[in-house]
Amino acid sequence: MKDATPQPVYLRDYRPFGYHVDEVHLTFRLDPGATRVIARIRFSPNRDAPGPFVLDGEGLDLKWARIDGAAIYPEVTETSLTCEVPDAPFTWEAEVEIDPAANTALEGLYLSNGMFCTQCEAEGFRRITYYPDRPDVMAPFSVRIESDLPVMLSNGNPGAAGEGFAEWHDPWPKPAYLFALVAGDLVAYPDRFTTRSGRDVALNIWVRPGDEGKCAWGMEALKASMRWDEEVYGREYDLEVFNIVAVDDFNMGAMENKGLNIFNSSCVLASADTSTDADFERIEAIIAHEYFHNWTGNRITCRDWFQLCLKEGLTVFRDQQFTGDMRSHAVKRIDDAITLRARQFREDNGPLAHPVRPESFVEINNFYTATVYEKGAEVIGMLKRLVGDAAYSKALALYFDRHDGQACTIEDWLKVFEDTTGRDLSQFKHWYSQAGTPRLSVTEEWRDGVFHLHFEQHTPPTPGQPDKAPQVIPIAVGLLNPNGDEVLPTRVLEMTEAKQSFAFEGLATRPVASVLRDFSAPVILSQETDNATRALLMAHDTDPFNKWEAGRAFAKDLLCRMVTDGAPPESAYLDAVLAMLRDEGLDPAFRALALGLPSQDDLAQTLYERGHTPDPLAIHDAVETLVQAMAQHMQDTLPRILADMVQDGPFRPDAASAGKRSLGNAALALVSRLDGGKAAAAQFASADNMTQQLAALACLLTIGKGDAQARAFRDQWQHDRLVMNKWFGLQVARAAPDRAADIAEKLTRDPDFTWKNPNRFRAVFGSLSANAAGFHAPGGKGYGLLGDWLGKLDAVNPQTAARVSTAFETWRRYDADRQAQIRAVLETLAAKPDLSRDTAEMVQRMLEG
Repeated sequence: MKDATPQPVYLRDYRPFGYHVDEVHLTFRLDPGATRVIARIRFSPNRDAPGPFVLDGEGLDLKWARIDGAAIYPEVTETSLTCEVPDAPFTWEAEVEIDPAANTALEGLYLSNGMFCTQCEAEGFRRITYYPDRPDVMAPFSVRIESDLPVMLSNGNPGAAGEGFAEWHDPWPKPAYLFALVAGDLVAYPDRFTTRSGRDVALNIWVRPGDEGKCAWGMEALKASMRWDEEVYGREYDLEVFNIVAVDDFNMGAMENKGLNIFNSSCVLASADTSTDADFERIEAIIAHEYFHNWTGNRITCRDWFQLCLKEGLTVFRDQQFTGDMRSHAVKRIDDAITLRARQFREDNGPLAHPVRPESFVEINNFYTATVYEKGAEVIGMLKRLVGDAAYSKALALYFDRHDGQACTIEDWLKVFEDTTGRDLSQFKHWYSQAGTPRLSVTEEWRDGVFHLHFEQHTPPTPGQPDKAPQVIPIAVGLLNPNGDEVLPTRVLEMTEAKQSFAFEGLATRPVASVLRDFSAPVILSQETDNATRALLMAHDTDPFNKWEAGRAFAKDLLCRMVTDGAPPESAYLDAVLAMLRDEGLDPAFRALALGLPSQDDLAQTLYERGHTPDPLAIHDAVETLVQAMAQHMQDTLPRILADMVQDGPFRPDAASAGKRSLGNAALALVSRLDGGKAAAAQFASADNMTQQLAALACLLTIGKGDAQARAFRDQWQHDRLVMNKWFGLQVARAAPDRAADIAEKLTRDPDFTWKNPNRFRAVFGSLSANAAGFHAPGGKGYGLLGDWLGKLDAVNPQTAARVSTAFETWRRYDADRQAQIRAVLETLAAKPDLSRDTAEMVQRMLEG
């Protein structure tokens, strides 16, 4: 390892920086292999927290340094610079040389196909120049870029420009992680937006020549986000220009740099020919997310990286609200729950579990996790549910007013709610400090005309946290009569004890309880329910989430019994799902979700928690058996669904059209199991948009066909880098268990497998780990293949390697042979002498957890 004993950073050790930064002036003389960065920074002592003058810096070649014009010779190490400074305000100047072309880690300033680009979150700015690279040091930046490239962009508003240079000034104080610079041969897709106060804002999406035709949707999403933030949160944009740049080589989805958002090209470029409905929705949400950061992340940022959830959890919650308003709140809530259970619950239940606000880290890049983002958003949602919509809006208004221009903490965030509502949120704060997913069990009692719900909560031990205090859990409950009529609309019960009961009076008959409506808390609910009750809820529950959840719970229990007891598919489940499929009063997108089954990874975890050692192949076979039974049971209805969901006219990416395509393609997947792929082949041949073409190809590959279509797809799209990511990923994701690793290995030898590109690497290896039965197939080939490639990628891009390594995080729940195979891969990685700090931390946590 590069650092044999990397030292953890602890929240408890936080100390403010000993100096204020009053202003920053940077000059960049761009050169692929030898860029010069000249910094002129005005510092002043922090009298409230005096400390040494230490600047962060990595991979920098210092040419000279001056203080107030006089040359100095500071002490420089691999990670920092120190020197004596005046006990008064002073001007620091330094010139460094960096090598963007050699920067394959994609942190700091690097090259992406000839384009200069930066990524500074979390600690990338220290690769650009010496600076206190921490989020609580905020200053206005002025930037001059010198280059012969036609487009030169940075944060803030444009200043002077001429042949070979461009200047930018950002008047809003910001931390270094929000700095951005882009320079290259780019073209703009322009538009304008008028804020509610009348400010005229120039909007641009900058892309490589030839990609201009894929910008319209992103621009519409940006304008919709700006309008929504004004109307719902009262937040107005605050600069003269808002720029987005599409970059091919990017470790993340996008970055909210002030006024200059840098996007992974897959998260902004869209067209009907090349993008699926899922792509359109994802782009809409990510553009909204990054724009919303302008206030929840930029104007108000986090004091230190332990507070990352302060900006990310809140902004994810805001983008979820936005998507619900733009599309369907019910479908969005179900999608969010599926994502949370697939990613965050898995994280919470394994060696990588950590609180929403961690207490320590070795490498902060490893904490850009589902816990910080998705669970962080769930915590915001619970808080809003507990205090109510009006109080939430009042608290947010106070938050923006009180903390504008500050770097804040979770304590600051909760204090505005305490001040506006009078509530004591000290117990609620456990959601930020305790790792793990609470288990919530409920039993019912009907006595003397009173209905009782008895709840018990328990959070299992997680690494470093063996004992957990009771959480505040908002439990949304509704009651139905046995005939399906609702007798009690949704009521939020506030659970604060380990065990707590609630009584409902004035009922004529024993009701049916609909518990945890709208997924009101991120918990695992245990509720003894018979199939008749689940069928009733599927048919009559007025809460869309619990209507869907009843079917999911029914399917999960059935599949677990199919795995452990050899039980056959139950007609009661098939009848209930068929009834929802036929219900034309339901949103097509909702019906498509109702046809879905729990993921194979979810089933493995459920079996493990029920005392069984999960067999990935047995789970795969059970799912295949149930899907085949569904297809046969619904065969008379499926052709009508296919016909009804056909849409005439040009492709439209709106929610209603996407919902119809989603249901039609869900039906096509079932039909393909009955007709040998005939309908799917016909759809592939006639498709005039990527959603229909890719769905048809997926259907064919799933049933072991589609080789000819896969070749045709490649021939058609080999010029489009983003579509080719779909081609790489789909072949692995849809492969039979005994072929998945072989197909992935074959694809790594493909000349178009540009493995240093994060999107292409994830397309193959993210798909391999997502193909649970294929990844865990006997023999361990999938494990070894991924381990070998992680070792190779780590030397080039540690951040992406560390994130993909989480494929191994659930290894302890499997049988002894699989555990031994995965342990051997992890130990081999851990033993590499040059393993990065990023990957080393992840591997060690998985081995020890």
